[in-house]
Amino acid sequence: MIFLDAAATTPVRREVLEAMWPYLTGEFGNPSSHHTLGESAARALADARASVAAALGCRPGEVTFTSGGTEADNLAVKGIALARQAADPAVNRVVISAVEHPAVEESARYLERFHGFSVDVVPVDSYGQVTPKSLGDVLRPETALVSVMYANNEVGTVQPITELAALARERGIPFHTDAVQAAGWLALDTKALGVDALSISGHKLGAPKGCGVLYVRSRTRMEPLIHGGGQERGRRSGTENVAGAVGLATALALSQARQQDQQARVTALRDNFVSTVLSAVPGAVLTGHPTDRLPSVASFCFPGTSGESVLLELERQGVVCSSGSACAAGSDAPSPVLTALGIPAEVAQTAVRFSFDSSVTAEDLSAAAAAVGSAVTSVRALGAG
Repeated sequence: MIFLDAAATTPVRREVLEAMWPYLTGEFGNPSSHHTLGESAARALADARASVAAALGCRPGEVTFTSGGTEADNLAVKGIALARQAADPAVNRVVISAVEHPAVEESARYLERFHGFSVDVVPVDSYGQVTPKSLGDVLRPETALVSVMYANNEVGTVQPITELAALARERGIPFHTDAVQAAGWLALDTKALGVDALSISGHKLGAPKGCGVLYVRSRTRMEPLIHGGGQERGRRSGTENVAGAVGLATALALSQARQQDQQARVTALRDNFVSTVLSAVPGAVLTGHPTDRLPSVASFCFPGTSGESVLLELERQGVVCSSGSACAAGSDAPSPVLTALGIPAEVAQTAVRFSFDSSVTAEDLSAAAAAVGSAVTSVRALGAG
């Protein structure tokens, strides 16, 4: 099997499992307990927090461990917006892009339904990018928060986050970015990016599912969503997942250490894969930005097919990837991300995404490209789509 669905999840690294193992076995203490086992767990949690902070270029106290990227996005969008509204009821708008992950979009819609917020959606261009001008056009004095993802999970387009964050900062508006897909591939220095909040998820980096991080700049007000014993400096109550925090910190450090080398290598492999597929499949369309994109994502539309049918044929040939045509499990609606790029609905439903982790090889992608050509030919011959 050739696994090309790393944007969905990645296997847990051996080094991560080894780092976590003590805290799943003998060192099982609760970090809030005042005894030897608890103090050992508290030290491990503090070390993990310091490691993540070093990777993000921030202070350890600005790092909050969560259950994953979805919770981190929810906490940032709802928590910051609600805190701003509490300080000034007139601040009641949130800005998101048209290509956000549902964790951000649904958080904004929740604020709209239950807390009186208005949601301003910034359009993207045909490559899926937000321009500074388009963002500037929707910012208002009553804007509580801007949330624009760093890199898109479906098409891989990278946003000009530094410029967008600077524009929001000029207006005194907090800026959050969902960096779940960017982590491991792009720079995450929060000071250089100029963001006030940033979300990452462990299982996209080689850590287990169920662990994530939210960076929040100090002095940025944020209401907690989970109340209880006041863990995580009051931002996220509940007994901490020490093993998960250790695993995420280990995975992030490993990916950061090899980032430049792997970025260059995988980018070259991706570009060759894209070129081969476009040559092998008549009418194939690359979606997303041709150059400002993640090294790890190549997404296409194959007019004259059904994306799901192509997926099934590829899996039969030993290639596992995903479709960009459904916005949610069980939905046959075209992807809102692709339609936001101006892609017609009937073409959007032919989308297939290939995403790689750092272990991908030239041989993997050569075999996958050949399988794509064969699969699309087979599906078109059957008259699917």
